[in-house]
Amino acid sequence: MSKDQIIAWLGERFDLKRIQELVDQQVKKPLPKNISWLHTLGSMSLFLFISQILTGILLLIYYRPTVNEAFESVKFIMTKPSLGWLYRQVHAWGANLMILIVFLHMLRTFFMGAFKKPREITWVIGALLFIFTLVFGFTGYLLPWNQLAYWATTVGTEIAGGIPVIGEWTKIFLRGGAAIGGETLSRFFVIHVIILPWLVFFLIGAHLLLVRVQGISTMEKVDQEIKLKEGEGTPFFPHHVLKEGIVLYLLIGILIGLSILLPFELGEKADPLQTPHAIKPEWYFLPMYQMLKYLPKLLGILMLAMGPLILIGWPFLDKTKARHPRQRPISTGIGIAMIVLLIVFGLLGHWAD
Repeated sequence: MSKDQIIAWLGERFDLKRIQELVDQQVKKPLPKNISWLHTLGSMSLFLFISQILTGILLLIYYRPTVNEAFESVKFIMTKPSLGWLYRQVHAWGANLMILIVFLHMLRTFFMGAFKKPREITWVIGALLFIFTLVFGFTGYLLPWNQLAYWATTVGTEIAGGIPVIGEWTKIFLRGGAAIGGETLSRFFVIHVIILPWLVFFLIGAHLLLVRVQGISTMEKVDQEIKLKEGEGTPFFPHHVLKEGIVLYLLIGILIGLSILLPFELGEKADPLQTPHAIKPEWYFLPMYQMLKYLPKLLGILMLAMGPLILIGWPFLDKTKARHPRQRPISTGIGIAMIVLLIVFGLLGHWAD
């Protein structure tokens, strides 16, 4: 069947002209002049999510989510199948890079005031995506069923158990019992490979739809944005698409390079009777974990619980109309202070015994 015949066949069933108009409208849609390399962070996050899904599917071919076989199946993946070690390392490093890049994407949105009217819902969805990305990391960390994963999950669920009123119920719900075991592994596996991917998939779809419909925020004040016409601003194609292509090409190199040069060690199989020395959570939870050491337990846990709520509701707390960081000294100061605190507590946690 020739190309013309295929187009004719599709034309009898779909309004191809209308579809082409919609595609052209999006491709030719002008972007604000303040578009920079930082605006490629969203595409990088999407690419890493797709990479995680693809490598995760490959790992599932051999992975077995039971306490007797999980560790051995990961060890088998790293030693026997062709390039199995690479898929596992790309998946592990991809998780870390995805958390970092989604965080940087939110920082860019925060400091540029892109969360303000009319993009409050876009920010809320983005904040949920960041939280679920952290949950991705937390649930996936246990799946290799090694010593570090087992005891880091034990510490994490103990912290959740300190939440007032619902803490004990939350801990038992996460663990599936009083201690980390087969039920915990099964629950984390279901959350990691079924619930979260679908949830994040639909949230990303809604996020992208809002971004394309509302457009990228300019630096003008709220209600003073100038709607760009065709031929103004920066063309989405090919200018911004080429920029994103370059960044994704570099990201692939970094991802594979880290996987080869700095691979994650599997370590020893989980042993509930032997606690490793100086067990710590992953770097993205380390600042919060370290902060709890300096605060009363109840106060620290309440602050951690309030964090996601404040993050989600920030567009409704910051009522100023200005977007430029210099015109929002209070918000900008809070943002800088949070970054400094995360770095300081993260370094203290890294150096601490």
